[in-house]
Amino acid sequence: MKVLLTGANGYIGVRLLYELLKQDHEVICAVRSAARLSVPQEIKDQIEIVEIDFLKVDKTTSLPQNIDAAYYLIHSMSSSTDSFDSLEAESAQHFVKLINATSCKQIIYLSGIVNEDKLSKHLLSRKRVEELLYQADCSLTVLRAGIIVGSGSSSFEIVRDLCEKLPIMITPKWVNTKTHPIAIRNVMSYLTGVLGRTDCYDLSYDIGGKDVLTYKEMMTRYAAMRKIQLYIFTVPIMTPKLSSYWLYFVTSTSYKLAQNLVNSMTIEVVATENDLTQKLDIPLYTYEEALHMAFAKIEQNQVASSWKDSMVSGRFKYNINKYKQVPSYGCLKDAQQLKTDDTAAALERIWSIGGNNGYYYATFLWKIRGYVDKLLGGVGLRRGRTNANTIYAGDSLDFWRVLVADKKEKRLLLFAEMRVPGEAWLEFEIDDNNTVHQTATFRPRGIWGRLYWYSMLPFHYFIFAGMIRHIANGK
Repeated sequence: MKVLLTGANGYIGVRLLYELLKQDHEVICAVRSAARLSVPQEIKDQIEIVEIDFLKVDKTTSLPQNIDAAYYLIHSMSSSTDSFDSLEAESAQHFVKLINATSCKQIIYLSGIVNEDKLSKHLLSRKRVEELLYQADCSLTVLRAGIIVGSGSSSFEIVRDLCEKLPIMITPKWVNTKTHPIAIRNVMSYLTGVLGRTDCYDLSYDIGGKDVLTYKEMMTRYAAMRKIQLYIFTVPIMTPKLSSYWLYFVTSTSYKLAQNLVNSMTIEVVATENDLTQKLDIPLYTYEEALHMAFAKIEQNQVASSWKDSMVSGRFKYNINKYKQVPSYGCLKDAQQLKTDDTAAALERIWSIGGNNGYYYATFLWKIRGYVDKLLGGVGLRRGRTNANTIYAGDSLDFWRVLVADKKEKRLLLFAEMRVPGEAWLEFEIDDNNTVHQTATFRPRGIWGRLYWYSMLPFHYFIFAGMIRHIANGK
């Protein structure tokens, strides 16, 4: 089948892309920018990529005409705390208008479980999008999920951060809310299983795993599996705003996402029974089994996607291509170069920078900078990196965004998503003479930008010199 995949650079979208290709479907990925699709080049060679922003549709915008089905995976929850619902509705309306001009027979939408009378703004928005998608000329199949557990999922990473970093927790009463976690592997089975099935047309299904748990039980079971001593004390006085700050500072989530998540965590999200599991013959996993599978992927360095690589995890939501050309006019630079005796080893060190590997020299100062950034409302260092030694353009890397990752050309270009009074790039390149070039470029914004750069010069002097020494020669 010829399948349109929207939200292709998101956590679900990237994984679904791999599954669809495994099943020999012809896939068209709809993304805002082709540079943001964080998959290997050999995957890009197998698909068609169309650049489209469903919030900016005009008379010239169109989709490929001869498609059989489309996945709608567009969400705006991380981009705003006030207007994400109107943004999601606008995207859905534009999508319906465009899909009606194609030969599409089925839309598949991954929504949230909406069985309670009182819903959060987030869940109300998902329900509203369902209603809008039902207005399309083709059939709609809706899969409604709650907590998705898998390596790189926001829910898994939040639970992991909380349990690994806080042996004693003072928690709000929403930790006793019931939810219905589901393994990412089961989600993939449902998403691909309903594709092209006419007996699933114009129907909505709740999907969940084997266990219904409270958030507290999810954390205590995680701690038990990891053999961590965990003590949780619940208090009734913690406000949603305070809870949001708590999640923001302890975990890798953004504040906007934390606020929207907390508002939804007061609502029970439990799947209503239906016959879809039997119809598709899907073996469901327990919560513990989902955790074990997630850690197996992490330990094997095979995390296919992470919510942190989505652009909404950082500051820059739209076109990153304009930052790929590093400017020279009006910029301040720190340029270092050093010959290496082992080009391959130096390139591997460049490709492994950040995350748990650190920055090879004075990493504690980078960590302090990350803490300061977090206090200022930035992303900090907690995003880390998805895999230990593989990078793709569009990935997040601590408080950087990867703009160029060309291993053949031996070039890595990073753009800063930390809060700075200007714009910052960090570039690594190895030339044909086996010389490692390391360039930090800063385009200041006004006098405060220049003061920031010059105040950091004493640190830059030995941090950057030490970093290139370790990259070039491993010492």
